[in-house]
Amino acid sequence: MTGAIVVGFVDATVSGHAGDWAVARAAATGGAVELLAIVGGAVGAVGEQQVLDAALAHATDAVAAEAARLGAGGVAVSTRVDHGNPVAALVEASAHAALVVIGGESRGSGRRGLHGARIAAAAHSPVVVVPAADAAGSGVVVGVDGSDVSDAAITFAAAEAARLGEPLRVVSAWTPVAVPGDFGLYPDLYLTDLAAIAAANVDAVVQRVASAHPDLAVTGDALEGDPATALEEAGAGAALLVVGSHGRGAFARFVLGSVSEHVVGALPTVTAVVR
Repeated sequence: MTGAIVVGFVDATVSGHAGDWAVARAAATGGAVELLAIVGGAVGAVGEQQVLDAALAHATDAVAAEAARLGAGGVAVSTRVDHGNPVAALVEASAHAALVVIGGESRGSGRRGLHGARIAAAAHSPVVVVPAADAAGSGVVVGVDGSDVSDAAITFAAAEAARLGEPLRVVSAWTPVAVPGDFGLYPDLYLTDLAAIAAANVDAVVQRVASAHPDLAVTGDALEGDPATALEEAGAGAALLVVGSHGRGAFARFVLGSVSEHVVGALPTVTAVVR
């Protein structure tokens, strides 16, 4: 990955958490940080320019103060202020960014949760969503399902775990095919085979990561149940949760997969969505 870590800046506490996370990562990797503040909502109404000018002036002052705070430790922090659609601006910035980092809220807490899902779905780079509350967990958790996107998430998660000196936990979840009506009990052999397939997939990932990162502690779990719920619960005690975006094609690029959308909406910890 090349480019700076781009942080979506808003004048709110959650943005400060995102900036702190980005600067800590930049300090560890020798990178730089760009704070991007976008004033949105302009529609061309009469008298709007005065309001827009005031909003831009306020954003410029606020982002400069935040850059001074974040850059005090020696990391290069630049700023950019503009107006337009914040989601579109961050997606555009992601094309040349190492990472996009945004503050997030769990579902039902505000619009940032919706914006986070849209940015993560369409971004060209990995997107890290940092919750408003401090995440004091340990270890890195990555969700796997055997897809190409899952492979990208594994690569990212392993690199982050190695960089942080944290153990990596590989998690996959399996669930039987849903049958409508009064189906009755699933055959034992069917359930046993599902569990074995999931366990074999996880073991293969663990072995591959261990081979690439011999000093990294790697474990794996194949869990029975809903994948989204399993990852939310596994990520609740982690320092970082990594999932794949599953966006494919011209339209699908703007839609997160159901599991990653659930995880970003729940936001149990700092969560990276990797394409």
